[in-house]
Amino acid sequence: MADGGGARRGCDGSLRPAERPVTGDDLARTLTAQLGEHHGGRVRLCGWAHAVRAGSDPAIVELRDHTGVAQLLVGRGGKLQGLLERLVRGSAIETIGSVEADPSGGWRVVVELLDVPGPAAGSPPIGESSALEERLDWRYLDLRRPRNRLIFEVQTTALRMMRDVWQEQGFIELHSPKLRPIPNKSGDELFSLDYFGRRAYLAQSPQFYKQMAMAAGFDRVFDIGPVFRQQRQPSSRHDTEFTSVDVEMSWIRSMEDLLAFEENLLCRVIAGVRAAHADELQRWFGRELTVPTTPFPRMTLDEAKQVVAATGCPIDDADDDLSPAGERRLAEHVARELDHEFVFLTDYPEPARPFYHMRCGEDTLATRSFDLLWRGLEITSGAQREHRYDRLVTQARTRGIPVAHIQGYLDYFKFGCPPHGGFGLGLTRMLMSMLDVDDVREVTYLFRGPDRLTP
Repeated sequence: MADGGGARRGCDGSLRPAERPVTGDDLARTLTAQLGEHHGGRVRLCGWAHAVRAGSDPAIVELRDHTGVAQLLVGRGGKLQGLLERLVRGSAIETIGSVEADPSGGWRVVVELLDVPGPAAGSPPIGESSALEERLDWRYLDLRRPRNRLIFEVQTTALRMMRDVWQEQGFIELHSPKLRPIPNKSGDELFSLDYFGRRAYLAQSPQFYKQMAMAAGFDRVFDIGPVFRQQRQPSSRHDTEFTSVDVEMSWIRSMEDLLAFEENLLCRVIAGVRAAHADELQRWFGRELTVPTTPFPRMTLDEAKQVVAATGCPIDDADDDLSPAGERRLAEHVARELDHEFVFLTDYPEPARPFYHMRCGEDTLATRSFDLLWRGLEITSGAQREHRYDRLVTQARTRGIPVAHIQGYLDYFKFGCPPHGGFGLGLTRMLMSMLDVDDVREVTYLFRGPDRLTP
């Protein structure tokens, strides 16, 4: 790093990246949020040129890192003058200087040395007012915004809180394969591919492998990984690849054990996110998280349909689920009448659920299954599974599924399998509800949908 030559000129006079400078100072990097700890001392800052005012005296450069923005004061007329005149917003910069109090509050740095190891080719092609599709084309630039970084900080905190719970309760982590020999859900949403002359499928869920772990005696497991659904119609709620957070538990007494576990898990998550990010969530999303009370409200699907119908929202009795509009109406009712953001919907009919869901009884098609809605958005689907071999065979045949095609799965239950159940939680769906964001593309690192395969 040099006092003026940090960004060298190429033969055409343009800036080019500098070689790694040798200063002899060996200063560790300081983050902008830590400047107050170094008042009167020398620091080394690294970040982006957020704003450049080369015409002022002294010149001012705002350096932004992931913790905030620092004001750099650069004396005019020296060796740095030419560099400042060519410095483009968005360039990656590095500086050494002394920290002093800013009369307007906070801290600023009087620059001694300045380098531009990553000069920007020009002004960024997008801004905060750019359309979402345009921002997705330049996703790496869009992710520099503090609001977007916060999404993934929240995601990190949420997953850490989940792992804390799983660790405390003796769960084992799985990494199940995403290439499958047979589908595990509806064939309408499958991605298939040639696998050395055989047909293979991208996993829609780790469900079969979670259940294999139950037969293996793993007792309690979780699996965080990508799943794939061939969602052909663009939607603000759906994607073709997303991260699923899956849980499976043995020796449950009923579906109620699953509901109780999930609501307590989510309370821990919300409490952890609130403790770590409350101020930022209010600033960037206008969202104040409230840790919900337990137990969460519960309704059967039939009860929920009656509530929604009473609001004037059309309901088709033949439908095996609520429409998105119906889910929102139900959420409004639950918030108004029960003062809660969550509601479990239970007892979905057998035709609407996979064949391996346990029925509520011999004389009913209702299953021991559930969805969880948070603020009108489905974030979870789960069930108690049928663990008895003979009944699984019967339920598969009833659905017209050739037993020979799924014999490898059925074998899990031939040699003793405990009662079990679990759920899958859509990570991006959870973030949408948590942050009050109405488009899944905003909370996905790199979105995949029917009309997007890049970047």
